[in-house]
Amino acid sequence: MQTKIPCVLMRGGTSKGPFFKASDLPDDDKLREQVLLAALGSPDERQIDGVGGADPLTSKVAVVKRSSRPGVDLDYLFIQVMVEKPVATTKQNCGNMLAGVGQFAIEQGMIAARGDETTLTVFMENTDSLCDLTFPTPGGVVTYDGNARIDGVPGTSASVMTNFRGTEGSTCGALLPTGNLVDVVNGIEVTLIDNGMPCVILEAKAVGRTGYESRDEMNADTELKKVIEDLRLKVGPMMNLGDVKDLSVPKMTLVAPAQNGGSIMTRSFIPHDCHAAIGVFAAVSVATACILPGTTASRVAKIPDGQRKLFSVEHPTGEMSVEMEFEGPASAPIIKRAALLRTARRLFEGNILVPSSVWDGRSALKAAAE
Repeated sequence: MQTKIPCVLMRGGTSKGPFFKASDLPDDDKLREQVLLAALGSPDERQIDGVGGADPLTSKVAVVKRSSRPGVDLDYLFIQVMVEKPVATTKQNCGNMLAGVGQFAIEQGMIAARGDETTLTVFMENTDSLCDLTFPTPGGVVTYDGNARIDGVPGTSASVMTNFRGTEGSTCGALLPTGNLVDVVNGIEVTLIDNGMPCVILEAKAVGRTGYESRDEMNADTELKKVIEDLRLKVGPMMNLGDVKDLSVPKMTLVAPAQNGGSIMTRSFIPHDCHAAIGVFAAVSVATACILPGTTASRVAKIPDGQRKLFSVEHPTGEMSVEMEFEGPASAPIIKRAALLRTARRLFEGNILVPSSVWDGRSALKAAAE
């Protein structure tokens, strides 16, 4: 026997995975983890016995519910399902999957559209922070058609503007968890920063690389990956993350001068595979590091003029533009806002099936009703 769990498969930004109503999953965290591992087919490098895409970018889950918080429309929990480990972690956020939360909620009848354009305030449970999502709903109906284009996704789609609020130190407790612009770890200068995503930023040349290597070259570089992993394990406690051996954070990010007219070039690891692009919150953290004088990122970045800056963060398949607004002097800027353009698309809706030996959903629903 198998348990049917309603879900919608969606692309959010450059990521993809099933979206669930919170009420359709177990309340118990450990049981929910086992259900999601079975649903996506982990641990297995091909995820052959589930709907996972055999890549960290396509092994993601969004869980959504109406919010009871004043002034907030929806609560969003992101879960990263490891491909080759029996782990489904909530220790990080995902701004790409976030891009599909509003459309999912409207089309599932969880909340109503608000005219020809809808703005919803979303509480991001992973990081206890807020985001305003704005997307077109002509005639009160979600549309995915539009002219917005993002690197890493073919074609064009309707735009989703993501405006983040209060993400500084959302996981590590402080924007700079050690209080330093630069730390020396294992003989390598690094900037440890968290503006929505814990990141370790180091110049590519500090580990003998250019920062322009392809994703495949990075992933085949076993010597580099060992250096990066040793560094990641060492900085975990320094960033208030504890033992990160089984976690997907912090993100290890190599930086170099921009090559294609942007602000900075990146190679981001999540945590052991080189990202085809860069995560939304990782891009925000990198852009933030760029404007803090003295960080490893600021050394190689081209800084736009003005209090409102548009950073073009280059990555292996293109770039991601991050609009950041600051106040105060350039020597000590204060972050007011970070915004990005994303797109999303509903791909499939139906039921994911998991063995009833993992979770007998019918028995659970019957017990809840009693």
